[in-house]
Order: sequence, then C-alpha cells, then structure tokens
Amino acid sequence: MQNQSNVPVIVVENVKKQFGDYLANNDISLKVNSGTIFGLLGPNGAGKTTLIRMINNIYIPDGGTITIFGKPVSDDTQNQVAYLPEERGLYKKQKVLDQLIYFAQLKGVEKSVAKKRAEQWLIRFDAASWAGKKIQDLSKGMAQKVQFISTLLHDPKLLILDEPFSGFDPINAELLKEVILELKSQGKTIILSTHVMHQVEQMCDDMCLINKGKAILQGNVREIKKSFGRNTILLEFEGDASFIVDNQQFKIVNQTAHRLELKIIDSNFDSKLFLNELNQKLTVFKFELVEPSFHEIFIQSVKGNEVEVG
Repeated sequence: MQNQSNVPVIVVENVKKQFGDYLANNDISLKVNSGTIFGLLGPNGAGKTTLIRMINNIYIPDGGTITIFGKPVSDDTQNQVAYLPEERGLYKKQKVLDQLIYFAQLKGVEKSVAKKRAEQWLIRFDAASWAGKKIQDLSKGMAQKVQFISTLLHDPKLLILDEPFSGFDPINAELLKEVILELKSQGKTIILSTHVMHQVEQMCDDMCLINKGKAILQGNVREIKKSFGRNTILLEFEGDASFIVDNQQFKIVNQTAHRLELKIIDSNFDSKLFLNELNQKLTVFKFELVEPSFHEIFIQSVKGNEVEVG
C-alpha cells in the first residue's frame, strides 16, 4: 500500500509567468505531498504570491503545468482548496457569524452546516463572544482569526496559507500553530508561505525557497539542514566575549549580551581547543555544535543565488 505522504497533491512542472518585461516565475517545478506541511519561502518580490495565485487559478501560467489531486487547475479543483491571501478581505460592516456563513455558502456548504461549523471554530479560537460583532469593531488579530476560520468551513483537503501569522501576538500565533498541526494530523495538506524561519523548522516537512522567480533550494527540511553540516556553535555565557569578535575562524550570525551564534568558516577549526579557551576566559553555560538555523540557511542560499546570477 502506498504511503499517503508520498502521493503528490500538487505538481508544478516548468511553470513560467511573465508580466511585461518582468519574469515572476521562471521554470519552477515542485511537488507537494499529501498530508504534509510544505513551506514556500523567499524574500519579498521573489515570486511566491504569483505561484500561489496560479495554483489557485487566479493567474494562468504562460508555460508549464499545474495539477491538483491529479487534475489540471480549474474552477472545479478550487472547491477542495482553501486560500488565505496575504491581503485579507472581510466585509467590515457585516457581523462575524453572518460573514462566516456567507463565505461557506459560496463554497457550497448548506447554511445550517455552515452555522454549526462556524460556531464550533469560534469556540476553538476563544472567539464565541464575537459572533454578533461587526468586523470593523474587531482588533486586527481578532479579524485575522475570523479570516482564518472562513477558509476552513468547507472542510478543504488543501490549505494555502500566505503569511498566516501576520498580525498575531505570540499567544495567538501559538494557538494558530496548534490548529495548523491539528489539521495536518487529520490528513490535510498545507502550503505555508512565511517569512518566519523558525516556523519552517518547527512545522514544515518539505520546503521550496524561491528567489528572483527561480526555485533555488528545495526538499525535505530535515535533510536540507543535515546537508549544511554541523558548522554552527551556540554559546551561552557570562563575561566579556569581545575576544571572539576578532576571531577569524568565525562569522557571527546572531549576538546578544549573553548568547552567540557562530558560523565556523575555518576548515582547520578545533572545537576542543576553542572550548578550552572559552572556559579560561568566560563562564560557559552552553556550548553546542549544531546544524545552522533555517534563518541562516535562508540568508546563505539567497545571497549565494544573487552572486551566482548577478
């Protein structure tokens, strides 16, 4: 029996999209497997949103093909898809529950079913008391919750979330993360477009990094991190660590008063000698040789791509 996670839900093959002289997507190919969370990453203007809009049948590719559940993208495939765009759109003068029911009905859900599902999701998001409020009376974070709930009411198999954590405080961001992971555990497939790299590490199974319209890094998140090797030191300490700044063996990736993230750039680096030196000059609480963070992988890959194509 074939593992469900190995069945591609989305297949993008050699897709191109051009606007005038601007090539937004240049020969992009990727696969999103069933029951996984797929990270779609890239700096602003990289071409992520263009690709998402083609998957949603908002834009038509100039070249290449896109299939969803084995069928070419069309109006018919969209009833199985939920799309949360980065540019949110709610009717400000309509009440929350009425709006949720309306959006669900647009996707073919019976009114009574839509009402029940909307009320259940409002409870899940600690928002049951908002049902009779108008959108214009909600905070940005509250409106974000309503927008997210609106994408779930037709029980989609595939969710495409463009910067879903934008506007959330840490507590509600954690709640949203829990809900997304719950949806995955139910067999949903999720595309997560985000700038927050630690969310990629925590949540995504696979990823594709797009820069200047091209896919420059993609694959399994765990395997990608492993491929970069254990070239990073996490150091927590007390004392004056200024002597490390001038050490040519490292590049400082992140620095606070009592914590350093160092990328090893000297192939002859000896971790034992360095730790001995640290213990003589500092009080060391943590010394760990690790794989680079996804934040560092993102920056390194994008900068390398710019050098390569510039």
